[in-house]
Amino acid sequence: MSAESAVSASAVEAFDAVDVIRTKRDGGAVPEDALRWMIDAYTREYVADSQMAAFAMAVLLNGMERDEIRVMTDAMIASGERMSFSGLGKRTVDKHSTGGVGDKITLPLAPLVAAFGVAVPQLSGRGLGHTGGTLDKLESIPGWRAALSNDEMFAQLRDVGAVICAAGSGLAPADKRLYALRDVTGTVEAIPLIASSIMSKKIAEGTESLVLDVKFGSGAFMKDVDKARELARTMVALGADSGVATTALLTDMNAPLGLAIGNANEVRESVEVLAGGGPADVVELTVALAREMLALAGQPDADVEAALADGRAMDVWRRMIQAQGGDPDAALPTPRETHTVTAPTAGVLSRLEALPFGIAAWRLGAGRARAQDPVIHAAGIDLHVKPGDEVAAGQPLFTLLADDGARFDRALDALHGAWEIDDDAPAAGPLVLERITA
Repeated sequence: MSAESAVSASAVEAFDAVDVIRTKRDGGAVPEDALRWMIDAYTREYVADSQMAAFAMAVLLNGMERDEIRVMTDAMIASGERMSFSGLGKRTVDKHSTGGVGDKITLPLAPLVAAFGVAVPQLSGRGLGHTGGTLDKLESIPGWRAALSNDEMFAQLRDVGAVICAAGSGLAPADKRLYALRDVTGTVEAIPLIASSIMSKKIAEGTESLVLDVKFGSGAFMKDVDKARELARTMVALGADSGVATTALLTDMNAPLGLAIGNANEVRESVEVLAGGGPADVVELTVALAREMLALAGQPDADVEAALADGRAMDVWRRMIQAQGGDPDAALPTPRETHTVTAPTAGVLSRLEALPFGIAAWRLGAGRARAQDPVIHAAGIDLHVKPGDEVAAGQPLFTLLADDGARFDRALDALHGAWEIDDDAPAAGPLVLERITA
């Protein structure tokens, strides 16, 4: 581009990125028109990555007012398509988790809620780092496919009631660019940016109502409970501002959720829950979130435990998997190599810290370091005990699962100091700490 063309191009822009950056750098509130322009211009690639990185850092350091976050979220929604499920003839409700170690709740939850005649459109993602992706877990099932057209998704919601699939590229493309930039510029933790990222995609999906599972603790995105609460309140407010009925549960992620950490083993555990069994914490959180979702969909008295016990939820699961080409009866992948760690002494397992176990599972091959990396579906960790359980000397504590035994040493390095056996049981806090509404 010539110097003359550059001047001509810049002359038609309504604002200047440097002015927007300076406003936020100096702690001011960016005017609505300028903020909308900034997001649109970044989506058009007129605003450079370096400029948006500077803006993101200013937001991290100085925060945003509620109205700014609302405008930014709305601008990101406006950058792409907005879906609508109004033609389904069913109430729609979605759920989003901020992610954690062993968090497979979407798998039993979607068919459980759909068993009550509610449509559950779960547009999900893949894992990166220590938190597993829902799509990666489901791809452990032979034949199952994540990519559906909009027509296929609508048909499945009509016929089955639940769909878990990949989000299309047309939803909030501004967020896709900004998300990747935050990851490499040290601005991931900015609450306004997290909230607008999550809610722009969820609102663009077109669901009537939304339940958020906002986790805190060692294995969570937000380690600090007060920060997690602030994030939950911000997102609930954004939902209310956009006409999406939204509630949030603040849930504990200091210890892994359930007994399985990985992909195929988390599918197995989810099927156990749908069969009326499974670990108590996974069942508790699945039931709690299902009640929230069904209350927003107009069924506050739904007996969700009965739908797990009598097989209705399992029936929907099987139909949901089959509708996406999967075989619900097929054998899931199993690891070529295992390594079991046993208790050195008798006592009570007083601590089992989530984050190191997530990192260890990742090093075993259950997660990916880069978006393009494959995952090993059979890799992960099976826990045999949970905090508060009594153990005998020599009793198995957990088993590492891998296709390559050479991965065990690095996984064990991650677990050094991550668990503890003591004389007394730890003080047990609630799994669901708080419910947050608009």
